[in-house]
Parts: sequence; C-alpha cells; structure tokens
Amino acid sequence: MKKSTITLALIAAGLVSAPSFAQESEAQDWAGIYGLYYSTDEGKPEPTGQLDDGFGLGAEYGFRFDESWAARISASYLDLDGTNGGSDESGPMLGVDAMYFFQDDLFYVFGGLYHQDVGDDYQMMGYGMGKHWAVNDDVAVISEIAAYRDLSDNLYDYSVKLGVSYTFGSTSSYSEPTPAPMTTAAPADSDYDGVVDSLDKCPGTPSGTVVDSMGCNADKDGDGVINSQDQCPNTRAGVAVDGVGCAIEPDSDNDGVIDSQDACPDTPKGDKVHPNGCTIFTAEEVSIEVRILFANNSASIEDTSDPQIEDLAAFLNRYGSTSATIEGHSSAPGAAAYNKDLSQRRANALKSVLVNQYGIDASRLDTIGYGEERLLDTANTKEAHHLNRRIEVKVSETIEVPAQ
Repeated sequence: MKKSTITLALIAAGLVSAPSFAQESEAQDWAGIYGLYYSTDEGKPEPTGQLDDGFGLGAEYGFRFDESWAARISASYLDLDGTNGGSDESGPMLGVDAMYFFQDDLFYVFGGLYHQDVGDDYQMMGYGMGKHWAVNDDVAVISEIAAYRDLSDNLYDYSVKLGVSYTFGSTSSYSEPTPAPMTTAAPADSDYDGVVDSLDKCPGTPSGTVVDSMGCNADKDGDGVINSQDQCPNTRAGVAVDGVGCAIEPDSDNDGVIDSQDACPDTPKGDKVHPNGCTIFTAEEVSIEVRILFANNSASIEDTSDPQIEDLAAFLNRYGSTSATIEGHSSAPGAAAYNKDLSQRRANALKSVLVNQYGIDASRLDTIGYGEERLLDTANTKEAHHLNRRIEVKVSETIEVPAQ
C-alpha cells in the first residue's frame, strides 16, 4: 500500500509551521530548478501494467505582475516505477499556472493546466500551494505541494516540490543612513504668541490672545472685531456688535424690530409684523359641515358621541360669535305633512344634544324641517331612502388670523 498520502501530509504541515527566513516582498520575476516526488493514482495505467510513485527534475520561470499576482511556466522530467508487471516509464510534464501571493509573501496558491507524456498522454488540471523562503535578496528556497486531476479519466496524482530560485532585478534593502540636516536655533518667542521677541512690543501677552504684527492684543475689547476695524473700541463685554464693532440694539422677540421701536415686544414667533412690531392680521374663512343619518321613521340620535357631533360642538365653542341652522330631512315614502314633522323632530333632536350634552347656548341654534323637499337621491330604492333620512349643519365665519 502507498505511503505517499502520509508523506504529503507531513510536508504540508512543514509548509505551514516551519519558521521562515528573512524575506522581501518585492514584485520581481524569477527562475528556478527543483526536484519532485511524484505520486500517481492507483488506477493510472501504462501499456503493460500500472504506474507507481517516482521522482523528477524540472525548471520553472515566473512572471511577477505585482505584489499579489504572477504567472509561471514549468517543465519537468518524470521517472515513474511500474507495478503489476508493468515497466518503468519516464517522460516530460509541461505546465502553465496562475499564482496568487498573500500579503508579505506569506505563501501562495496556484492553479493551471499540465500535459504529461509517460507511457501515454495525459491532460491535467493542477492546483496547490507553496512558499518561497528568502535566503537573501536574490536567492530563495522553493517548497510546494500540488494535486493533478486528469481531465479524461478522473485520476488524481500528487507531488511535492523542493528547489531553489533566483530573483531578477533585486536590490539590497540596506542603505547608508541619511545624515540629519543641519539646523539652526529658531528665534525666541517667550510668550508664544507667534511674534519673535525682537519684534514683540507686548512681550507678556496672555496665552491664547489674538495679536497683531507687533505682538499686542488685536482685539482689546474682545468683541470679535480687530482694533484696526473697530469703530467702538471700548464696547462692554458680552454686548452684541455689528461689523464695525458697535453695539447692536436688542430685538427680544426676534421679529426684526428693535426693542426701542417695538410696540408689541412679545410677538409670537413666525408672525409677520408692521413696522411698529405688531402682528399683521388677515381675514380667513373657517367652516364645518355635518351630516348625520337616521333609521326609518326615527328621530332618535343613537350615538350622541359621534365624532361629527363632537367636532361641531368644538367648532361652536371656539368661534363663539357663530350661529348655526340645523336642517332636518326625510325620505320620499309617506305623507308629506308627516315627513315634514319627522324632519323637524330630527333637527330638534340634534339641537337638544348640543345644548344639554355639550353646553352650546340654545339661542345660537336654529332648526328647520324640510321633509322630502330636498332629496339627495330621487331613486325609489332602499339605499336612496336611507341617504335622504338625515340632518345637515353648515357653519362658517370670517375671522382674523396672524399672517405667517
């Protein structure tokens, strides 16, 4: 039984755990020679038997595109043993690979196509991993494990490679240290205001003070306007100033009119104001419309907390100068006189709810029953009759509201 699997596993462990030599990660081409231990698939035939493990020698040339990517061509000559009555076989194996190097050349992986001629022709796909162990700037040791899959017969071979490479164009990473530049002592600035002592007319300026070209306080009153532009150089601390350093009169309600000219100093935020600072009012019409339906031959309001009734009461309370007319209506079936009385009772029912439950002054509410005089739907259907059994209230008022 073959022991190649154990051998490959031990060497693979060495690739991962062995200590590395000092190495560079420059992207440069290389050429190398190597030896191979080659393990064939147990089913790999040759004319009179089967092929077993063997050894080989070879050479490769690599093209490094950048720190991560490279390509490689290789040529090997294999000498394989025969089993089950087969003869030994030897022949070439040619390959081309794409390679990816991980950061700092920690290791690389590769994949490519191979052609092998040992007793028969084999077209294979190869892949694996390896590492270049740098000995110096030019020379590195090659270690690699690989697997090969025959594209026709589904056979798997394995190999372990050990060799040496030479890198082209490498230069030594050592250089003579650059001598430190000659420096001269900077002029003294005792108060650290950015003006040297020889030019500083105010040598004791407190730290953080903005100074002029002579090292003196550039803003004596601290209002944010430098002395050369400050027309009011003695402004009290904390007073707001304009672009020339003079006090700005306050505008407490921020309406654009200073307090000394503002006849309405507490104008709500956002209101348009007259030149005297008081709110400008505009006329605006407010209105509400309510429609409540009734059951057949009924003048009873079943839900006195209906949102429409609550909204109507709130509207009447908010706009106390308004008055409302409650209109009662009926459907067409029945005697006209009866329907008129029924519609009046419906209007009176809503007035009673508004007065007794919501506290609306009865003098502000008028009622009228129209009976079947103002039908919304003249069709003789159940739906039309239900729609016509109703009360309606329409209220509107023109009020003064602040302009925004």
